[in-house]
Amino acid sequence: MEATTDQNIRLARETGPAQRIAALAEPVLASMGFRLVRVKMLGSTVQIMAERPDGSFTIDDCEQFSRAFSPMLDVADPISSRYLLEVSSPGIDRPLVRPQDFEEWAGHDAKIEMAVPQAGRKRFRGLLEGYEDGEVRLYIDNPEGGSEKILVGIPFRDIADAHLVLTDELIEAARARHAPKGYGDGSEIAEDQISNAEEEKEENG
Repeated sequence: MEATTDQNIRLARETGPAQRIAALAEPVLASMGFRLVRVKMLGSTVQIMAERPDGSFTIDDCEQFSRAFSPMLDVADPISSRYLLEVSSPGIDRPLVRPQDFEEWAGHDAKIEMAVPQAGRKRFRGLLEGYEDGEVRLYIDNPEGGSEKILVGIPFRDIADAHLVLTDELIEAARARHAPKGYGDGSEIAEDQISNAEEEKEENG
């Protein structure tokens, strides 16, 4: 099981049934060498996003965890109605939920929404610089104008949601990171995700 350190403490923002499911899923994932990214309820669908420590997660990984977890979920019965369990990898424009994520994806654009406003702001977008002393550091546009970016630190504990922004640079970084081995033994998964990301980027202009 992976040791708990400041770098891999998860920013848990689930509530209600999603929180109960996350509490059930985390130890199961950890025992299999995986880790939880997030749990989200989308209508009657329970979406569990997970990964290996290197950020990959294959179709086989999804199926392996689903087979192990579905019976536990049925017994625990945290949801009163019928549901569909959906297990997936984080994707390219992934959520950022651990200090380690902000370090590993330094140099890429991210959007951050705060649970607690900072300097009167709840939303930030900028280029990630990393993580230090409990703060996520990123370069943002100067609110007073000017062409130079300013470096700000945002308390990790006060973040409500953070994710990478889809850019050409991010797509290439994802390709370089996973292309040699794909997502585990399924390199086609990486290519599918990259193709979908490129299509989404074109649609959004």
